[in-house]
Amino acid sequence: MEDVRSDILLPSGRSSRLCLTGVLTGLLLFLSPPAAVPESGGPTALRGSAYMGVGVRAHDEGASLAGVRSAAPRVTQTEGVDVSSHQGDVAWPALWGAGARFAYTKATEGTYYKNPHFTQQYDGPFGTGMLRGSYHFATPDTTGGKAQADYFVDHGGDWSKDGKTLPGVLDIEWNPYGASCYGKSKSGMVSWIKDFLNRYKARTGRSAVIYTATNWWKDCTGDYSGFSSHPLWIARYASTPGTLPAGWSFQTMWQYTSTGTTVGDHDRFNGSLTRLRALAKG
Repeated sequence: MEDVRSDILLPSGRSSRLCLTGVLTGLLLFLSPPAAVPESGGPTALRGSAYMGVGVRAHDEGASLAGVRSAAPRVTQTEGVDVSSHQGDVAWPALWGAGARFAYTKATEGTYYKNPHFTQQYDGPFGTGMLRGSYHFATPDTTGGKAQADYFVDHGGDWSKDGKTLPGVLDIEWNPYGASCYGKSKSGMVSWIKDFLNRYKARTGRSAVIYTATNWWKDCTGDYSGFSSHPLWIARYASTPGTLPAGWSFQTMWQYTSTGTTVGDHDRFNGSLTRLRALAKG
């Protein structure tokens, strides 16, 4: 399926045909949320355009991760998907027919962005019988962890004990807007994550799921092992989840491809549908 995400990048050149065009473009950029040039020196990404796995595709896709904490699937795997505004209105019945039984939708980013397609993408899977949840794309360089947890809960990240709503997810990975670790030291990043997780639990009563990639976790937290009480959602586009971050002996979820049916990103819950329902109930 053709990747629709490339249209979020600004063109590298400017039109010189009309002076007015340049003026209007400059005004729009001035009024837009701040953007930064990625470390790779590529085109500028607009704030709000990030999605689950954006950094994995750029930095870690297909990486070979050898180590003692390899976690190949040993139990029944339950298929799911994750989506963001890039997919627009999603064909949920088609995904159900293809075997998807859960879906996560991007709700927020930082304290400045709300997914304009959230209602269709969040209520849609619920209507087909899927379990559903939402995720927050973290930007630790903009505001604190507590403030971003509040923003997430207030704009789609809350949890309800209805048996179909999964706990919220903290998407913490490579920064698509600038320095990979958001300008944080390893200890500073750990503190930021801790603030987010503590606030989310205080607001919802649930432990947030942590979505990340092992290489990012090693580089930006120093392979911190103190969050293993939280479910782990590992990102790795390969035949196995590979080496896990320190502290976790297994993953709860695994984003295994960005080129799956209908929406691109597909995931596997590390257990049966019965176990997934148990996670939703809390």
